[in-house]
Amino acid sequence: MEIAVGAFVVLALAVLVGAAIQGAIGFGMNLVSVPVFALVAPEVLPVAAIVLGVPISITMVRHEHAALDRSGLGWLIGGRVPGSVIGALVVAAASTRSLQIVVATFILAIAVVSAVAPAIPVRPATQAAAGVVSGITSTTAGIGGPPVALLYQRHPGPTMRSTMAATFFIGTILSLGVLGLTGSVELHAVVVGAALAPVVLVGTILGRRLHDLLEKGWMRPAVLTFSIVSALWVLADALL
Repeated sequence: MEIAVGAFVVLALAVLVGAAIQGAIGFGMNLVSVPVFALVAPEVLPVAAIVLGVPISITMVRHEHAALDRSGLGWLIGGRVPGSVIGALVVAAASTRSLQIVVATFILAIAVVSAVAPAIPVRPATQAAAGVVSGITSTTAGIGGPPVALLYQRHPGPTMRSTMAATFFIGTILSLGVLGLTGSVELHAVVVGAALAPVVLVGTILGRRLHDLLEKGWMRPAVLTFSIVSALWVLADALL
């Protein structure tokens, strides 16, 4: 398989924008890039998108590793693994459209409530719960970032971004491993993902330019806004 130059340029622009958003607030690349992949190169999904999760996660963790919530990471991963299994079982039993509507509505409700409700305490129980929800929503609708981001929305930006990046990295490796065992990883898709990796790195660097601004009280509004946008985007895709 070959991808036309024009299609590759479109993919690169989508990945650049998505990586910049994720580099700034900790999540969002797949929300921007996957719909574009689906339009111009659906044959490389989901592998190419998953491959792109490796360089962006490594870059973000390396840049802000000192702020990583190491104890919380264990609980998040501990919840994400069974959440992914639950999500896979749900996918097997329900239609994609129904799942998108349910998940998007759920994320939208969480975002709206968290905008006005008192802060949820970040402790092992809530971290494990966020991991479970993230695993379910990621597997069923491709939006695994908002549950974790909304839990950490009142934390400093470096802590939220690095913790989410580490969670995504481990989740990405697990996903690639499962796909590999089932024979679903094609070399063409891996090559496309690898070819777009430099674009991811550039986008991440661009996103970092917003860190100082976000730390001046804009991180929480940004997380809430993009979580709501994510939910509305998925909901619109399902309904339209």
